[in-house]
Amino acid sequence: MAIGKRIRFFRNRKGMTQKQLGEILGFLGKTSDVRMAQYETEARTPKHDLVKEMANIFDVSTHALTVPDIDTYTGLMHTLFALEDMYGLKIGEIDGEICLRLDKSDYSTYSSMFDMFHAWQEQAAKLEQGEITKEEYDQWRYKYPELDTSKHWTKVPSQAVSDMLMEEFQKIEKAEKKTAKKKKQK
Repeated sequence: MAIGKRIRFFRNRKGMTQKQLGEILGFLGKTSDVRMAQYETEARTPKHDLVKEMANIFDVSTHALTVPDIDTYTGLMHTLFALEDMYGLKIGEIDGEICLRLDKSDYSTYSSMFDMFHAWQEQAAKLEQGEITKEEYDQWRYKYPELDTSKHWTKVPSQAVSDMLMEEFQKIEKAEKKTAKKKKQK
């Protein structure tokens, strides 16, 4: 998940507006909500010291805000946490084994993710049973979805993602209209 989405997620989790967050961070007046909108839409990227301030405000690790580095265990954990937030990935235990599963409560996300995970599981099973080589398995994974013949996957975003994008586009459009109106008044 990109940093802008994470900022928005944690800001909403705290029940804050963009303006409130911007003011707490020291952006004055009308620039406070505009600056936060720029960060959330990724028109701008906050510097590390600002990310640290936001993390303190949200009471989270900076790893929870930034794009995780999956080459570290901590980065991997924060990637999994982001997947939990975005796609309902859940952790559990079956027969003493830790497992990850999909949350069925958001059916549109669940059904899309289930189909993609199922296609992946089919390829992993073929590898395990010797039906395909490790090279063929890797080729399938690294070129996914191009080589996926199961046709389980879809390119349609979930309704939640679509709604979120529409909301952000409307905010940007509203901010642009305000700016244009102010320019006309001058």
